[in-house]
Amino acid sequence: MASGIENILALRGDPPRDSASYDRASDAFQYAEQLVKFLKERSSRNGGRGFGIGVAGFPEGHPDTPNRLKEMDYFKQKIDAGADYICTQLFFDNRDFYDFRERCELAGIHVPIIAGIMPVSTKNGFVRMAELSLGSRFPAKLLRAVGRAADDTATARVGLHWATEQCRDLLDNQVRGIHFYTLNKSDATRQVFENLGVSSSRALQGQGSKD
Repeated sequence: MASGIENILALRGDPPRDSASYDRASDAFQYAEQLVKFLKERSSRNGGRGFGIGVAGFPEGHPDTPNRLKEMDYFKQKIDAGADYICTQLFFDNRDFYDFRERCELAGIHVPIIAGIMPVSTKNGFVRMAELSLGSRFPAKLLRAVGRAADDTATARVGLHWATEQCRDLLDNQVRGIHFYTLNKSDATRQVFENLGVSSSRALQGQGSKD
């Protein structure tokens, strides 16, 4: 594209913080599916590939949809509307990602799934993650390790080790890509790269993929 932007992550978005008078029914796009369809139609009008369009995936389940069977039906609607790839919410147990990937296959969803990883850096940040991720599970082993950490420096080491092992396991199991939630702090991501022995993000894209 002329602007250099090639991909758009289409998200429904969070309601305003002061949401007492907020009415989602008045939004132009009430659901991400509608935004995907809008982008797909307009990005390909002039021919060519247009924008790559991504959507959010929730390995542990969407917080607004407790019915997990219905959740996959709704999720497939976003893919069928024209999404090219999925970027997941952060998670700390890879088994949740693999289960989500398999459920996508069962639902007939075959676009690439990019795993969302966020290294723990501080104990306060850990609590903030729980708020941002809207229901992510924190494995007992991780909680125990963070609880043992004497200070934020030790907590960061725990988080770096956990994220590195997550990424190593994901790459060994043919993940199509890894997205790091950095919150504008890239030190941990760079250290994960070093631990994995890679120097470029290309090494984290599509290992084991046949296409």
